[in-house]
Amino acid sequence: MSIHLNHSEDDLAETHEINVTPFIDVMLVLLIIFMVTAPLATVDVNVDLPASTAQAQPRQDKPIFLTVKADHTLTLGDKTVAKNDLAPALDHASSGDKEQRIFLRADKTVEYDALMQTMNALRTAGYLKVALVGLEGDDAAK
Repeated sequence: MSIHLNHSEDDLAETHEINVTPFIDVMLVLLIIFMVTAPLATVDVNVDLPASTAQAQPRQDKPIFLTVKADHTLTLGDKTVAKNDLAPALDHASSGDKEQRIFLRADKTVEYDALMQTMNALRTAGYLKVALVGLEGDDAAK
């Protein structure tokens, strides 16, 4: 009985290259996971916008303040204005100058939707320069 051992050069040659196909597969799966979860991570963001620590800007000689109260009523200066009468009241207050900046103030309890409706009404009236007013300096930290 004899055993035949073949020592020929038919052995598989060793390769010193990395197979990158599994690496690419893993990267694509991770990319898909991040693409799906990234928008979900920004949904529940609690913000408290009314306070600001920015430097106080110089005021105009006669600024126009539009205030949205907690009950969603609008006040232009010291006068209460109906939402339908906002455009004529702004034209009267600004003497028809639609380039004048409107300072928009809102109570903390006013919903974002009500604030955006007011800004849309300003845009519809032709007033595109709107500045949001918040607490300044030491009052902002409270």
